[in-house]
Amino acid sequence: MNDTNTTPENNEESNPRNPFEVFLFHQRRALEETGKALEALLPEGFREHGVNATREFTKGLRVLMDAAVEEVKKASDKMKTEGQDAADDKGDDTSTTGHNKVKVQVE
Repeated sequence: MNDTNTTPENNEESNPRNPFEVFLFHQRRALEETGKALEALLPEGFREHGVNATREFTKGLRVLMDAAVEEVKKASDKMKTEGQDAADDKGDDTSTTGHNKVKVQVE
């Protein structure tokens, strides 16, 4: 089934400039058709449950990542608070960069 209207040579939108772009177009189409062929082999129920499984897996990862982000925020806030407390104890309002302090004079 060779549809000449969908080839990049005849498609004004893609307007390929070189043979490599034509090659990529055909490779992408081959991959799409392979996916459709494999999908046709699987029963509808299998595909439906596969989609649902993927969706649930993604939701689980999202929960895990959100929890990790919250923990990082808590740790960051704790470090800021402890750093501010240490600066207050010294009576020093300058921020520190660890053991090395650098004064910069701007003119």
